[in-house]
Amino acid sequence: MASKKNPTRIGFSCGDPNGIGIETLIQVFADSRMFREATPVLYATQNLVESALELVPDANQLKWEVVDGAEKARNNQLNIVSIQDDPWEIQWGQVSAAAGDFAMTSLETVVNDLAATKVDVLVTLPINKEAMRMGQFKHPGHTEYLADFANVDEVLMLLVAGDLRVGMCTGHIALKDVSAKLNATLIVEKARLMHDSLVRDFGLAQPRIAILGLNPHASDNGLMGDEEKQIIAPAVRDLASEDKIVMGPYAADGFFGSGAHKRFDGVLAMYHDQGLAPFKALSFGNGVNFTAGLPVVRTSPDHGTGFDIAGQGLANGNSLRSAIFLARDIRSNRQEHRALTANPLKINENYRREDSRRD
Repeated sequence: MASKKNPTRIGFSCGDPNGIGIETLIQVFADSRMFREATPVLYATQNLVESALELVPDANQLKWEVVDGAEKARNNQLNIVSIQDDPWEIQWGQVSAAAGDFAMTSLETVVNDLAATKVDVLVTLPINKEAMRMGQFKHPGHTEYLADFANVDEVLMLLVAGDLRVGMCTGHIALKDVSAKLNATLIVEKARLMHDSLVRDFGLAQPRIAILGLNPHASDNGLMGDEEKQIIAPAVRDLASEDKIVMGPYAADGFFGSGAHKRFDGVLAMYHDQGLAPFKALSFGNGVNFTAGLPVVRTSPDHGTGFDIAGQGLANGNSLRSAIFLARDIRSNRQEHRALTANPLKINENYRREDSRRD
């Protein structure tokens, strides 16, 4: 249905210019069918695109053009918005402050265009956090930067692969700091963000959410820590009192392996690797990182800069393709949700259809 409408105008930050990001973008749009779904606007330099084209044999017929601003972007081609006058001197796989600043300039430029509605959604190509820290970037990652830019107190990093959706209660912090960071208020806020996103962004009328425990075996009734009893279980009760379908805390070690995640629309993990390790094991390189809670739509492939294979023509664009489709779908779902909330009768009809599918 989306393909019958105008293609979504997607702004791409280029990520680290010494990594695989632009190569994956060229790989995706070498398939001309992608232009039915998206009009890509890449914020980079011409020479980076030319170098990536050499790495993708199937891209010989790809039409591309440097345009004077995103508003001049045209359908059926890759549109390049130059972020600096001089070519970027590529050093494949190298970490540098200059590369971090280049990635930051790309991100800042596309985000400003997103705020000005010159592009419809944002897809961020991978950055190298060490390079960003060496440069002028002052945030732990994309998620925190976008939350700060949008003046939003809390957002949720949500990893998506089909019906598998895993959010993180705490994000880019050291493992030793997780327990001190956790509290019932934080868990409730993150779970609310997940619930609201599942309704608005994914079109689920009554989403089911699982909350994982923190300790091994969810502490075995206090034998290995008391966070489950003192923090997580009270948060689950508070959420249930809001008529949300939230259950837990579940022992994390067997939750995914047993297939328990399939009974839920979303899973809230307590820390980064507790959620991302099983997610990436199950998603097979097709996962997407989505930032829930922002007023704009932002997705990203779930892999990194691929410095070990950069410049060798070995990158895989599957995750980026999924990120493009998800950004398009979420934008469409939000538009439909706004229309539905303006007409309660349509909401009730939609919910009945959703409930019948569950039965």
